[in-house]
Amino acid sequence: MACARVPLDEQQVTEPGPLGKDHTLPALHPDRKEDRCFVPYKPPPEDGSPAEVEEFLEYARFIIEDLEWLLALPHDKFWCQVVFDESLQRCLDSYLCHAPRSLDLTALPSSPTMAEMQRSVHRSVFLTFLRMATHKESKDNFLTPAVFGEIIYDNFLFDIPKILDLCVLFGKGNSQLLHKMIENIFTQQPSYYSDLDETVPTVLQVFDSVLDKCGLQCEGATAMEPMKLNAHKQPTAMTMSQQELADIILYLCDSTTTIHAFLDIFPAACSTFHSHGFLSRLTSFYETTVPDLEKALRKRNFDDKGLQDDLWKRLSHSCRKMVETAHLLLHHTCLQPILEGRENMQTFAEELLQHFTSFLPEKRFLSDYDEQFPLSDDISLLQQALPVIDETRTSYLLQGVESAWDSVGRRRTQSQIQPKAPSLLSANQGAVGWAGERLKGAEAMLDVPGKGNNGVVCPLSAAELESLLSCIRDLLPDLGEGFLLACLEEYNYNSELVINNILEDRLAPSLDKLDRSMPRPVKEELPSVLSNRSGVFDDDEFDIFRRDQVDMSRIWKGRRKGENIREMLNDKQHIAEQRARYQAYETVVDEVVIEPGESAATYGLDDYDDEYDDTYDMNQVGANDLDGDSLLNRRPFTVPQVLRKGNKPEDEEEGEDDEEEETLQNNVNRDQFVQDPALLRERAEARRAAMQQRKGFRPERSSNVVGRAKGQGQTLETFLDRRKKEANKSRVSNHNRRTMADRKRNKGMIPS
Repeated sequence: MACARVPLDEQQVTEPGPLGKDHTLPALHPDRKEDRCFVPYKPPPEDGSPAEVEEFLEYARFIIEDLEWLLALPHDKFWCQVVFDESLQRCLDSYLCHAPRSLDLTALPSSPTMAEMQRSVHRSVFLTFLRMATHKESKDNFLTPAVFGEIIYDNFLFDIPKILDLCVLFGKGNSQLLHKMIENIFTQQPSYYSDLDETVPTVLQVFDSVLDKCGLQCEGATAMEPMKLNAHKQPTAMTMSQQELADIILYLCDSTTTIHAFLDIFPAACSTFHSHGFLSRLTSFYETTVPDLEKALRKRNFDDKGLQDDLWKRLSHSCRKMVETAHLLLHHTCLQPILEGRENMQTFAEELLQHFTSFLPEKRFLSDYDEQFPLSDDISLLQQALPVIDETRTSYLLQGVESAWDSVGRRRTQSQIQPKAPSLLSANQGAVGWAGERLKGAEAMLDVPGKGNNGVVCPLSAAELESLLSCIRDLLPDLGEGFLLACLEEYNYNSELVINNILEDRLAPSLDKLDRSMPRPVKEELPSVLSNRSGVFDDDEFDIFRRDQVDMSRIWKGRRKGENIREMLNDKQHIAEQRARYQAYETVVDEVVIEPGESAATYGLDDYDDEYDDTYDMNQVGANDLDGDSLLNRRPFTVPQVLRKGNKPEDEEEGEDDEEEETLQNNVNRDQFVQDPALLRERAEARRAAMQQRKGFRPERSSNVVGRAKGQGQTLETFLDRRKKEANKSRVSNHNRRTMADRKRNKGMIPS
């Protein structure tokens, strides 16, 4: 194996060749790769047949076994397999391409077995990429950083599309690990920054492609271009087929989710996106495309209402991600340097205000952005950090926000109109504008929670909620309270907006499919804790939870009053109760002599028991023969002393003492199971005394090699003990390897 503390790229290993002769190879060499074929990943089938399910489970099982084998390899073998095994890279690439995303609810496994197998594959793939992005595993197993960067870049182990897929697949729950992983990749190989710079124009082509498919390219183009002759033939969101519209929305949802996940996990890339004018292109695209797609989803007649609801949720999710992406770019490129107190703070503040000013023409985008991240909060932070900010300019921006809300026909809630002024210190600690409110009403159905959103909570008290319900029911008495509660929750408990949308029939698709006479859901009462409890005292005489009457005379605290402890101790009633049980064993006979004229039936000896068990019978054949056998020399039955009668005559007690002495004398030579401990101690003491009387005996004393503290000097005994330990330490702890080796060789255990 390779030497320690030497990077893997500089190590040399010696391995046997094909002809049996050893030859030296670099540690990273194609000949050291194991022959193993990694199968590509196949996504779980959507309501597939049993054969398709079995095929998915078999492929997933192969992938899990292969990746676990790969992760268990040592450092050098792992990198040989990663660099030179093309089937491994095809397997990992297939998972990044075909693995279901968090929004693909239809592609998620339906059965628990498939779901568990999918989670295992997901975990194994992530651990494999995590190890591939680590150049130093320990002090002995590492790669030179520069060589590591060349290996992952030249062999395409990582590229920008792969990193984007890693963020969107594994970002939920693993953001910190992914951040360290991607940061290490970009740090060790700066060429990825140039690749990212070349990738941003390709990302911008996503917006141009969607605009072109929707027939909005002329409106969304940044440059004044002449209209093409066939522009009137271009289909729009209202005229294209439902499948094309669904593909566009799915494409937009996947693209915006991926970009946001990458910028959220790796904020250092925000500067690259910002340098290409990504923010201005994003806002203009949002303002042009989102209203057109929403209009198409609202006005078109869909054959499948489930498809319409799914597309509406995906479009709402795309809007949220685009707004959050814009906030990420502003926060990390303009606002964060101001909060950290960097140089040229005035320049960053001016750039931030210019971006806010550019948002003013984009009414729809500005209102949606202000709903999630109020501009008044950011302006308040700017005024705290830089008091020289022109108040006229900030007032103009706030008035523009009010105008944007009015132009889109929406009203802000009271909490949005009067937000709490954020503190500069709290913002500097990372509490800047992560609002968890919903962007659109239909997005509440989407199981993708925003940051800081732990669930929808009613901001009103029970009395206020009842007041809103009664106000609406006075105007619309035919509507059920359950339907009205859903509408209030959808429109942030704004009763005027609910009434207006109901009268104009402009409710969201999620509310149109509800029954308008739906009653208020009944709250299920939770079962009592006492009815489900279990304990060792259940159903006893003191169980007050199951008994209505308890004998309180048997319950007291502390010492019972009026009770004499001496009388309680002298009460031997329990002994008298046990005496009758032991008296049945007083008469034990081995033989019964039958007198002439008596029969065996008198003593019950001729009763035959078919189920009699003689395993432990004490009757020994030939035991009465006087041949020296001691089978009958057993101890006679003795009534326990505590159960004996206390008023026996003295002569009877003397007779019993004589019998006990004879019994002890007869049992002297018995092989006792447990000997007397006192006798054993006497014998051991006698042996020690005899040993000490020998000539030249010298008792050993305990050695003291620790001695006193440093600087206080050591006694002669400590010095002698240390010298003795130094001289004799080779007797143990395998210090005499040479001697033992010679001993084995002399015995023929080692071939010469």
